[in-house]
Amino acid sequence: MKVLKSLVLVILFLFFSCETEEVDNNAPDEINAEAIVLVNAFPNLNFTQPLDLQSVDDNSDRIFVAEKGGAIKVFDNNSNVTEADVFLDLRGTISTTSEQGLLGFTFHPTFETNGYVFVCYTPSERLSVVSRFTVSNSNPNSVDLSTELILLEIPQPATNHNGGQIAFGPDGYLYIAMGDGGGSGDPDGNAQNRTNLLGNILRIDVDNTQNGFNYVIPTDNPFVNDIDSRNEIFAYGFRNPWRMSFDTTTGKLWTGDVGQNKIEEIDVVQIGGNYGWNLFEGTSCFSGDCSDSGLISPIFEYNQDNGDRSITGGYVYRGEEIASLQGKYIYGDFVSGRIWTLTEDGSTNELLIESGFNIASFGTDANQELYLCAFNGNIYKFSLEGNN
Repeated sequence: MKVLKSLVLVILFLFFSCETEEVDNNAPDEINAEAIVLVNAFPNLNFTQPLDLQSVDDNSDRIFVAEKGGAIKVFDNNSNVTEADVFLDLRGTISTTSEQGLLGFTFHPTFETNGYVFVCYTPSERLSVVSRFTVSNSNPNSVDLSTELILLEIPQPATNHNGGQIAFGPDGYLYIAMGDGGGSGDPDGNAQNRTNLLGNILRIDVDNTQNGFNYVIPTDNPFVNDIDSRNEIFAYGFRNPWRMSFDTTTGKLWTGDVGQNKIEEIDVVQIGGNYGWNLFEGTSCFSGDCSDSGLISPIFEYNQDNGDRSITGGYVYRGEEIASLQGKYIYGDFVSGRIWTLTEDGSTNELLIESGFNIASFGTDANQELYLCAFNGNIYKFSLEGNN
């Protein structure tokens, strides 16, 4: 009888232990699980091929969206908004052939006081321009077109690989992403030729002028004393850096670089760095002697073997609404519509969402919450399921 009682007690103990263990194992998953979804952020608005989304630190809580055709629209960051004003209108005056158009814009760090907005666009099929405009004195939702000040004019040999993202770094300088000028395989070798501005990320000081230019070369630019290099170059060896951004916490500059026909890559850009194109496509030899000496490898790359064909660089998430994304780099693919997260050290890459959208760009609002521009004309916000 004692043996029987002992056996029953053991069975009961094991049964309840298993039940308790199962509950304990499941509880953390339920608490930490976050179903992240894309929500049409402004369902009453629609855009024509939106290419860039920006916000401005002026306490207005406005959203600005650039359309490929040449307009920047502005509206309140409110899901119920029904109208958008035309902030800047270059429609009808620019080339929109192939990958050209109004490709990027950003606001001066002290925009609230000076009203400066910077734009990269293609006025013709053979030229990229970076200009500064000033907001109208009478209307904060409109740019005065007569105030245009051209900073850079960059000849383009083709209508693709124009890059076009521009952004201010934590150092206050303007960074400009330029593609290799187009053509298959960089036929002119522009990305490895530092005598031109193609295939580079440039850095200029737009708060000063010098030697007849409407900008100054920062004294610590890596090739500032190299007579055989354009002094504006900050880093080089890019094919088509499509969407770059600064991590607002670490200051690191991230960019996606679109591959030729094999590999898409993500780079963390270092001053003076050579990122390999057209010697390498990602970490794969593309031309030359296949020596990677002196080259900086991508922090991450993926193959074009699953329908993923064109990377769209994103942002390191620093918002507060989605805890599980904090500190991760969020990026996507224009062709497949897939969106991934990448840890800061590049060690862990995870599929986040199969969106089904042609993802042209990502952007953030004044609270650093994350959005994407889809070529279907909608702007989507990253959100927790049930919180929208």
